[in-house]
Amino acid sequence: MSDVKRRTKIIATIGPSCADETTMKAMVEAGMDVARLNLSHGTLDDHLQRLGQLRTIAEVVGRPVGVMADLPGPKVRLGSFEEPANLHINDEILLEPGDGMSSGHHFVVDYESLLADIREGDRLAVGDGSIVLEVFDHTSTSLRARVLYGGTVQGRPGLHIPSDRLKLTTPTEDDLRYLDAMVEHDIDMIALSFVRSAHDVRRVGLEPAPRGPLVVAKIETRSAVENLDGIITESGAVMVARGDLGTECSIQDLPHLQKSIIARCIALGRPAITATQMLESMISAPSPTRAEASDVANAVFDGTSAVMLSAETAIGRDPAHVVATMASIAQRADQEFNYDQWGRQLKRDHLAERQAGDLAVTDTMTLATWQAAKEIQPKAICCISRSGFTVRAIARFRPEAPILGFTPEDRTMRQLTMSWGATPIKIDRIDDNVTTVHNVLEIAKAQGHIRAGDIVAVLGGSSASVNATDTLRMVRCP
Repeated sequence: MSDVKRRTKIIATIGPSCADETTMKAMVEAGMDVARLNLSHGTLDDHLQRLGQLRTIAEVVGRPVGVMADLPGPKVRLGSFEEPANLHINDEILLEPGDGMSSGHHFVVDYESLLADIREGDRLAVGDGSIVLEVFDHTSTSLRARVLYGGTVQGRPGLHIPSDRLKLTTPTEDDLRYLDAMVEHDIDMIALSFVRSAHDVRRVGLEPAPRGPLVVAKIETRSAVENLDGIITESGAVMVARGDLGTECSIQDLPHLQKSIIARCIALGRPAITATQMLESMISAPSPTRAEASDVANAVFDGTSAVMLSAETAIGRDPAHVVATMASIAQRADQEFNYDQWGRQLKRDHLAERQAGDLAVTDTMTLATWQAAKEIQPKAICCISRSGFTVRAIARFRPEAPILGFTPEDRTMRQLTMSWGATPIKIDRIDDNVTTVHNVLEIAKAQGHIRAGDIVAVLGGSSASVNATDTLRMVRCP
């Protein structure tokens, strides 16, 4: 398996350290598949400008780059810190609702219901969850809390309030305003924060992909874990947001939740993203810790479709180097991935559930493709799909053969940059099956993916009007 190319995709956050086109281009060349625009920081105009820059860079580099806009959601934030403050265990902090500045021992919180919602004994997490406070006193004007886990706080960090206490809902009015602007500019993916049920996803009100962007539901609350299947069904993909999720659930449960969420998401044909603190030390250090390298590799072994970089690239010292490091760790882990065991376990544990209509046909055909590919070992699996679902359906089996995703839709092509193992390729149109198969083989051969004489699996619909994946052909490339 030493010749396996990287199949786990890389999502990297664009921020102050990589806002210039030179650095963004270097990140793409280092292996960034999807760029994340974190709308919690910066202005909408800044993000729209970066979206345009990324589209230009993708054309220059000559390969598609997906762009995901991460909506702020009902985020509770602290007032800005004029300078970084170091918090130590047992330090006492005063918390008050308002919109002023914060300091080392006085946190101003932009949540007017703070005093009504929080009780003594509640734990509040700051930023990515590494700093934890416990409330020990409650008055009519403020809360007093003690630092359980310390660290440095700076900027305008978020304050995580237990989801069963928070009265805010998602998407917020600001989310919908950002969403409208991003949709007007053909954004590829929208990440929805603080999802607690399938109803939250439905409230976004977008057209199904590819007419609309792919909705990525962030699993960061206990309610989301309890309502996981419904959320996955309504979403285009799922993100395991380990920062907030780690504050909602016990830390010893988090690795097991990560595994089960990824497995369930992939089984239902949706990409799964693993996020938060993957290479955190590389914000300032030239190399990751050994624990971080193991964390990335284990996410790959868990079956994740993509791994995500946040502050490492947004404010880190060398964003392109971080992406290259992530790419090398993920590629090495891909070489050790147990492809056969994954497919067998997926078939045994998940595909016994009967789907209906077109989904049942696609389930059956992708299962047949995976089984046939194990026996025949084709040079590639060519998927012809307008929406991208065929690609995602076969990718869940983690076949050893490369997956080539052919689509006439520009947005689908960019959305497939997040799908495990998929190489997105644009075609002019989908004709009858015979004509389309001939065309995709010629394109794949011209681009160097296959050679004359290679056996190739081609998966798609029997005609352009069919909504199901109902045809598999094993052909020899002319």
